[in-house]
Amino acid sequence: MAASDERRSASPVAVTQCWRVEDFVVAQECTRCSSFQAKTIVECSHTGFIEIITCAASSREEYKSCHSAVMEAHVFWRFVGTMMCVAAVFAVLVVCRQRVLDRKALEKVRKQIESI
Repeated sequence: MAASDERRSASPVAVTQCWRVEDFVVAQECTRCSSFQAKTIVECSHTGFIEIITCAASSREEYKSCHSAVMEAHVFWRFVGTMMCVAAVFAVLVVCRQRVLDRKALEKVRKQIESI
């Protein structure tokens, strides 16, 4: 039965998923697709994660694309870390540029004082 569900889920025919119109129970929590699943199950191509659900009325088992909270948290903190590093680099550049401009201003003032 699982093989026929895989074929049904992976087929290009547009069939309404039972979870869109029926109540369902999550049979397997959101997990990363294996390389084989990524090639054979259409739902894996959206997010790279799927969960297996069982529809209540029709008792069909189908795949549903999902988002992994752990993976999204990891991506979020990677983004925050990258932005902190970029901010630190630009802060150092601003300080260095400010020192250069201060030095030029002091040199200009010194030359003006010497010319008097």
